[in-house]
Amino acid sequence: MPSGLRAGFPTHWRSFGDGPETALLLHCALAHSGAWRGVASALSGRLSLLAPDMPGHGKSADWDHRRDLHDQITDIALDCLGSGGHVIGHSFGATIALRMAIEAPEKVRSLTLIEPVLFAAAKPEPAIYQQYLKDAAVFGAAMQKGDWAASAKAFTTVWGGGGDWDALPDNEKAGLASRMHFIRETEPCLFDDSANLLSAGRCERITCPTLLIRGAVTELVIGAIHRTLAKRINAATDVVIPNAGHMVPLTHPELVAERIVENLDRARPRHLT
Repeated sequence: MPSGLRAGFPTHWRSFGDGPETALLLHCALAHSGAWRGVASALSGRLSLLAPDMPGHGKSADWDHRRDLHDQITDIALDCLGSGGHVIGHSFGATIALRMAIEAPEKVRSLTLIEPVLFAAAKPEPAIYQQYLKDAAVFGAAMQKGDWAASAKAFTTVWGGGGDWDALPDNEKAGLASRMHFIRETEPCLFDDSANLLSAGRCERITCPTLLIRGAVTELVIGAIHRTLAKRINAATDVVIPNAGHMVPLTHPELVAERIVENLDRARPRHLT
């Protein structure tokens, strides 16, 4: 599990698999690269996968606040991708993956977005978007007060897969609470689209095979986000995994991997590109 500078930032990463094609895995907020073990195991014969820890997550250095968070993580991810490969992202990581495909389309051979939390993309369905704002108000208010423990409990209730907060070990609760400031820093991109991912013509730049994966019992706002992106990205495929929620890569890794393989098969071989 090596560490080094990626785009000038001290980054830790894990490698999985030994397949002939390369891929980058981008985890969700509050998690770390190890969250990909199940999916990566199922893909290990097809892909050689690299999964970095985001700033302030896993064993990477704490975020230094010197740059916009989304900008910095995008640069780290592009550095990790190198000359090119397949890109797979979950939740916040999927918004980074989307940006990579928009800003460096020549490097992204295929794109898999698992429940991207680009909430601005839900605005065309205002009833669903406004309901999500109401649902998020509890952890939003706690974050504004700096009550990181309360905000972490409320946040993981919505996005953490339905586990019992009170049953978590104290050190795990403390770790989640300590990273909630990261969630606050994602808001300009996720709610206001500060990276201009949804500006006219931007999503339409994506030409690689694109797969959207969501759980059947996830938050309604995810469906609205997927519908917007599916309309904007040429020939995108939207797939629903039965009986799964937001943490579908962890709860249903084999089914997710099967769908990813289908998307890989849609990518043209490198010698034809």
